[in-house]
Amino acid sequence: MPRGRYSLHDPHDHTLLAEEHFQCAPGPSGWRYVSRLTTPTGDHHGSVDLALDELGRPIRLELHAADWQVRGAAIDGVTWVRTDPTGTHATEGNARAHAFTGTSPAFLVAVTRLLRLTPSDPATRLRMVALTDPVLAPRTVDQSWALLGREAHATDNGPLTVDEYQVTALDTGEQYAVHIAGDVVLAAPGIELEDLESPPSAFPAH
Repeated sequence: MPRGRYSLHDPHDHTLLAEEHFQCAPGPSGWRYVSRLTTPTGDHHGSVDLALDELGRPIRLELHAADWQVRGAAIDGVTWVRTDPTGTHATEGNARAHAFTGTSPAFLVAVTRLLRLTPSDPATRLRMVALTDPVLAPRTVDQSWALLGREAHATDNGPLTVDEYQVTALDTGEQYAVHIAGDVVLAAPGIELEDLESPPSAFPAH
């Protein structure tokens, strides 16, 4: 069960926004990721709880940020309920989308579990509902994912397989690279892996 810490930065000016202390593991039903976020000064900033089924679909999502809360799941596309900080107003939403996304590295791993790409596969288009800080307002985004390469790197714990993905934002054409090993993001725009207490989990071959 990997445990560790990511630092989350503004991808444009590299300002440190938060630190995400996480643990994750494959389970009998799929994969689960839980984390708590702190500000650069150490204050509580939010939390993430994401569970996927064996096909990579989000069967439960609970996000907290700045007292806002979103609960969601893959139902008729994706469905969610967003609650304001006072707890008095809850709005429901639904979109014909494949998954959720947001600032947490958990969402990048979740996409790879959903797509199960190989380096020979063509780029695959995805529609996702983005829930981003500070108020978790939902918006629909379209992305294209391609697995450019897969390399094994020698480590003290045996070979570590690293996948390099190219992600394209279809509304702007912006492209960027995401490097993932098992269920841990090694590098992505605005995300740095600062500490990892145990090796990434290896997902079963598909």
